[in-house]
Amino acid sequence: MSTAVPTTTTAPSRGPVTELFLGGGRGRRITWILVGLLLLVSAVRVISGQQALTSSSTMAATLLLAVPLLLAALGGLFAERAGVVNIGLDGMMILGTWGAGFAGYQWGWQGAVVGGIVMGALGGLLHAVATVTFGVDHVISGVAINILAAGVVRFLSESIYVDNPAGGGVTQSPAMSSRPPTFSLPVLSSGPDLLGKLEDQHWFLVSDLAGVLRGVSNGVGVLTVLAVLMVPAAYLLLWRTPFGLRLRSCGENPAAADSLGVPVYRLKYIAVVISGGLAGLGGVFLVFIANIYREGQTNGRGFIGLAALIFGNWRPGGLAAGAGLFGFADALQLRSRTGVVALLLLVAILLLAVAVVQGARGKYTQAITAAAFSAASLVGYITIEELPEGIVSFTPHLTTLLVLSLASQRLRMPKADGLVYRRGEH
Repeated sequence: MSTAVPTTTTAPSRGPVTELFLGGGRGRRITWILVGLLLLVSAVRVISGQQALTSSSTMAATLLLAVPLLLAALGGLFAERAGVVNIGLDGMMILGTWGAGFAGYQWGWQGAVVGGIVMGALGGLLHAVATVTFGVDHVISGVAINILAAGVVRFLSESIYVDNPAGGGVTQSPAMSSRPPTFSLPVLSSGPDLLGKLEDQHWFLVSDLAGVLRGVSNGVGVLTVLAVLMVPAAYLLLWRTPFGLRLRSCGENPAAADSLGVPVYRLKYIAVVISGGLAGLGGVFLVFIANIYREGQTNGRGFIGLAALIFGNWRPGGLAAGAGLFGFADALQLRSRTGVVALLLLVAILLLAVAVVQGARGKYTQAITAAAFSAASLVGYITIEELPEGIVSFTPHLTTLLVLSLASQRLRMPKADGLVYRRGEH
């Protein structure tokens, strides 16, 4: 009697690129979302004729303006994952801009980095003392730091920069003595500049992809690359290390963490000081853009960074997407006032897709609402040639409000976020 030997078949191995497009899980969804968005934006660019939508200059400005928002959001991530709401991110960015301006004109860009981080961390330390030690309401403490920071930097500027031989004044510092180094990809973004030549052809999708790649690879600062790498680093630290597990437990259930020997108070202090340092580093990048500190330089970007954190559902990848979106809106309104009008067509198409999806799910109220707003956006695109300057400059804030309103139903903040913890009371 013969016995059949079972045979096993193994699926052919896939390469990393094939796995990214054909594999399963979140990676595949994110990949197809990005591909779909690029196709949509490319189509809108061709229809509207607004080349600024995907030009390399817009993409470079997007990267530059998104980094401060990204760092502020990362700062908020550390604090809120430890259970401390940090409304004071904007104030800590203000302190960071002043510290960068003060140290930058004396010791160059390296001093600016150190000065901005130190000043931001001091703001975070003040927030930690108020909320962790004295139990002050987190929102009240954050608002107080925002107000205090504006007054502190004005006082310091009046004390140091008035009649300063190096220059400066009540509202600004002397220029930095050196700039941070930059690099470009050889052949592709410099020299023959193949990506630039493809971008100039204005072909569908190909030129758009070339513009995006050239924008993020031509004249990029080394510190910008390091800031972007902080996103995966933050994920690995918070979700793949014992330190991160203990820190996140302080934001979910500090009483249970305390009962297991986790130093809750110490970790909250560490998280909020890191939060302030990262927000201060975001202020440093604003000084790098202008090569000088100016009063009011943050322009509310700390709050937009907080919005990016909420949009990203308190996750590093999500907040990076939010920072990129808000940075793009900011860059586009600086590059082209007519290009902002093309966003109305993009919004109309996206809302129409939302209406179709909601209708297929039987949610007719949401579908009708989305369709109505889609029609209004389309009418606005057809009838408006150029938006007023006041509305154009407010584009990043309008984008923030719109995105948060659409994403609010899927958010889950840490359970103990914002709660004042006292050992033995819970």
